[in-house]
Amino acid sequence: MRLDKPRLPVHTVDSDAALSELIEALEGVQQVSIDAERASGFRYSQRAYLIQLAIKDVGIWLMDPVAEIDLAPLIPKLNSKTWLLHAATQDLPCLSELGLKPAGLIDTELTARIVGLERVGLGSVCESLLGIELAKEHSAADWSQRPLTQEMLDYAALDVDVMFELWDKLSEIATESGKQDWLEQEFEHLLEFKPKPALEEPWRGLPGISRIKDLAKLKIAASLYAARDAIAVEKDIAPGRLIPDRSIMAAVNQAPKSRGELANNKEFQGRASRTLLSVWWDAIARAPELEISIEPSEKGNGIPNHKSWERRFPEAHHRLEVVRPLVLAVAAELKVPIENLLTPDYLRRVCFEPSEDVALQLRSFGARRWQIEAVTEEIQKGLLAAAQSQSV
Repeated sequence: MRLDKPRLPVHTVDSDAALSELIEALEGVQQVSIDAERASGFRYSQRAYLIQLAIKDVGIWLMDPVAEIDLAPLIPKLNSKTWLLHAATQDLPCLSELGLKPAGLIDTELTARIVGLERVGLGSVCESLLGIELAKEHSAADWSQRPLTQEMLDYAALDVDVMFELWDKLSEIATESGKQDWLEQEFEHLLEFKPKPALEEPWRGLPGISRIKDLAKLKIAASLYAARDAIAVEKDIAPGRLIPDRSIMAAVNQAPKSRGELANNKEFQGRASRTLLSVWWDAIARAPELEISIEPSEKGNGIPNHKSWERRFPEAHHRLEVVRPLVLAVAAELKVPIENLLTPDYLRRVCFEPSEDVALQLRSFGARRWQIEAVTEEIQKGLLAAAQSQSV
């Protein structure tokens, strides 16, 4: 069955009176479904441009956080509820910016991962478990535009319309597979979620930059990236809408000696590749003044980037090579993706600086009890095997 329009009544929160009606509807309700729409591919900011909220068997409310409506009266009421979301880590930051933070949390995308579903997107899970096909034509729409079309509003409402029955089905599967306790631990952990801080040198994330070892070229990458980012922030536009990453790399690889040479690089493309050509060339001309290193700075977790281990820390590399397949086997047996069984960074930190008490070490990193119980024995076996093979 294909859904093009929500089944629950939809209300638009476009006045103080409408907001009061929503607050009244929330009275006595313990659980709400919530979602947010951003404009990531269009805007620099990650702010919410639409918030969807559903109350089971009652209705759906669409709120415009950009409109001149004071949401303050809603915040304490909504923050006292358990929120039902899909891929919570995508929406929690932008909702937190508005002062919204749940008392409890349920994540259907994380649940789908833990119970072993192969495809965990909302549309895929709804289709496989509920036999419902959601209209997804507006998944990459510009939600900062005003007014929003009726089709976009219907699409947004659908995302919360299906959530209660989806959670019922997923919860049933989790109970049958003995994973409900795991989920409770995960949801409790998610309540403290904070997005990763911005990288000190974000330009090092450019595709293919790790292969560049020429310091002059790396400086071009850093300078162009910073120039693009400054304009993007000022105009609140997604950086890739000025010039894409591949254009920065095209300039890096060519390392132009003049403005004209940059202009003649056919791979240097993008909406602002020519209109802001002087800006890009000035950034390249200033690049030699930058103070950067060829190798990236150490990661904030206190250990070197694992990509350098084989050359710089061969013993740690060997431990990781021995231990990781054992953890992979546990993940396969439990039908849980390895990144959900144990955060990859935790495993790397254990292998880089092994502790006599692996369980305590994992707990200090933030691993949940069910994860520690699932992997500790195999990690200890792997560390012992690696040590024995290295001592021979």
